[in-house]
Amino acid sequence: MPHLNADTLSFPSLPTASCLSASAHFEELALPLFSSIHNFAYYLSRSSADAEDLVQETYLKALRGFDTFEPGSNLRSWMFRILKNTFLNSRTRPFMRFHHIGLEEILENLPARSPDPCEIYLQRVRLLALQSAIERLATVHRNVLVLCDLEGASYREAAEALSIPIGTVMSRLARARKSIRESLRHEATNNSNPENN
Repeated sequence: MPHLNADTLSFPSLPTASCLSASAHFEELALPLFSSIHNFAYYLSRSSADAEDLVQETYLKALRGFDTFEPGSNLRSWMFRILKNTFLNSRTRPFMRFHHIGLEEILENLPARSPDPCEIYLQRVRLLALQSAIERLATVHRNVLVLCDLEGASYREAAEALSIPIGTVMSRLARARKSIRESLRHEATNNSNPENN
C-alpha cells in the first residue's frame, strides 16, 4: 500500500476568506429583516409552514446571489422581490401546501394581554374582522397593503419589491385601505343589527 502524505491527497477546497466575509456581511445585513420577510411570506402563502419554507428559500437564494446585489441599493426591497418571485414560482410546484387560515390557528397566535375576558374577546373579534378583510382583498392590493402598512415599507421599496411603478403602489394601497374600511364598516353594521344576530 502506498504511503499517503499531505502532498498527494486531494482535499476539497475550503471557502476563501472573501467568501466567508461576504457571507458574514450578508448575514449582518439580512438577518435584521427576518421578521418582515417572514410576515410578508405568511401573507402571501397564508400558512405558517409554507411561510417558513418561503423564507428559507428566499434567504438561500439571496445568499447565493448576494454578489449581484448592488451596494447602496435597498436590500429590503431586493429581498422582498426575491420572496415574491419565489412565491410566484412555487405556486406551480406541488410541494407547497396553500390553505385558508383556520380560526384555531389565528386564536392560538393571539396574545392574551388583558385579564378582562370581555376585552380579550373584543380584541380577538376586531383582529379576526381585520384579518378577514385583508384576506378578502385582491392579491395585488393585499401585497401592497402588507408591505406598506404592516411592514412599514416605503412606496419606493414596495414598488421595487413588486416590480411596479410607485403610482401603482399608491393607488393600490388607497384601494386596499378603502376596501378594508368598507368591509369593517359593513361588518360593524351587521353585528349591531339585532336581526342579524
